[in-house]
Amino acid sequence: MKLKSLVLGLMAGVSLAGIAQAADLQIVLGDTGTGLTFLQGQVERYMAANPEDKVTIVPMPSSTTDQFGQYRLWLASGNADIDIYTTDVIWAPQLAEHFTDLTEATKDIVGDYFPAIIESQTVDGKLVALPSFTDAPALYYRKDLLEKYGKAVPKTWAELEATAKEIQDAERAAGNPDMWGFVWQGNAYEGLTCDALEWVKSNGGGQIVEADGTISINNAQAAAAIDRAAGWVNTISPPGVLSYGEEESRGVWQTGNAVFMRNWPYAYGLGNGSDSAIAGKFDVTTLPMGDGADARSAATLGGWNLAVSKYSPDQEAAIRLVKFLSSPEEQKRRAIEQTNLPTLMATYDDPEVAEKAPIIPLWKEVFQNAVPRPSAPTGTKYNEVSSLFWSAVHETLSGNGSAAENLEALEADLQDLLGS
Repeated sequence: MKLKSLVLGLMAGVSLAGIAQAADLQIVLGDTGTGLTFLQGQVERYMAANPEDKVTIVPMPSSTTDQFGQYRLWLASGNADIDIYTTDVIWAPQLAEHFTDLTEATKDIVGDYFPAIIESQTVDGKLVALPSFTDAPALYYRKDLLEKYGKAVPKTWAELEATAKEIQDAERAAGNPDMWGFVWQGNAYEGLTCDALEWVKSNGGGQIVEADGTISINNAQAAAAIDRAAGWVNTISPPGVLSYGEEESRGVWQTGNAVFMRNWPYAYGLGNGSDSAIAGKFDVTTLPMGDGADARSAATLGGWNLAVSKYSPDQEAAIRLVKFLSSPEEQKRRAIEQTNLPTLMATYDDPEVAEKAPIIPLWKEVFQNAVPRPSAPTGTKYNEVSSLFWSAVHETLSGNGSAAENLEALEADLQDLLGS
């Protein structure tokens, strides 16, 4: 079955001769929340301005692990059907050889982006993807419930545990047996790497593999942080949290059945939607700190970018679409409608953004606590590193060995993979 028979098509109406060569573009997207709907609107606006082009969206699963696996298969085969890939911030080193260098095409606009984000998408001097939006998770909390029970916003994981348990138990006693204290992403996938990295880093346990390549994960602070998280399962977090991704967590939260949630900015706008049981009842803050002298708040750096496949037969049109999708106008619209964090510096100072999406300027503090995953020091082996890490963490969360035991085995596996 041909790929084009599987996709969701968005048709252009008229071809204008002499303006630009007509192009038939396909862009691939893994949907979380209302991301697919938003992209459809973007594509419609693009085609209205560029009626010579036809753009088709290829939907993907929301799991970034599944997306990455499919991307690698397509790119390794030199697939010319997909013109534009939406890519996670960590994928640049692993997929760079398959993407077009955008340096020359973006030289007039690249200075408007956060330099660190541009740097994250630059491999061997080539800009392989243009940043669309950046990401850093926060702690969502029910401000109405904290006020009801006279509790402060937690600053540490210990405070979160105590407050979550107290309010959870009180709300159950008051007639809501479905209330839980804290929901997060516990399934065995890239999302768990993000959550667990935050636990470990906030507790002074390092970043799995450090910038100089040192394998640092096997230490007491990291083990304590993961063991603590294992204690949440079936106490303040539902047993099903071990199969939760972002959307499963948001589902529990948005129906009003959680006191706290760890999630990305996209959930903010959805939580205040007309169909949300908690609209106007919640707020966000930085993720909690761990214990000890090196404790800090840590939020895993995320973000999505737009890369042009070097196998695309319509390079000029694909670059034109990528520049449109990440333009100031579209980033502003995305910030207001999707509460996605812009990658353009000026958007944070836009008064309309501040008025209609006050979460955007507020997220600056969260963004300042962002911690990168170890994709730079592990390069093309990052996906295997992450898989080994989330598997070891998931084993601990599931009660299959202590964190110390699983991290010792993880260290040995990483040494085999990366060298000691």
